[in-house]
Amino acid sequence: MITVVASIRVKSGNRDAFLEIFKANVQDVLKEEGCIEYYPTVDFDTGLPVQEMDGNVITIIEKWNDLQALESHLKTPHMLAYKEKTKDMTEGLTIKVLQNA
Repeated sequence: MITVVASIRVKSGNRDAFLEIFKANVQDVLKEEGCIEYYPTVDFDTGLPVQEMDGNVITIIEKWNDLQALESHLKTPHMLAYKEKTKDMTEGLTIKVLQNA
């Protein structure tokens, strides 16, 4: 199993619209072979001094059976359509692909 943590920076004022499009795609992603978990998260202010807050970053938590399932996911028609719908709303993307230690 691999875990993906994707951080998507949305342009100011686009967070709600982006999340609406993203959430509409989640059910299709969860039906993909090899998808274990897939959901968006946003910062939750805890007041902890080490926490970095950014209201324009949406963090996606994903779990996949293996790298092949993740690679297939990126090529699906619904993901290509999602990327097209959101391309003008985003400013950047970083990902971490993790395995259990």
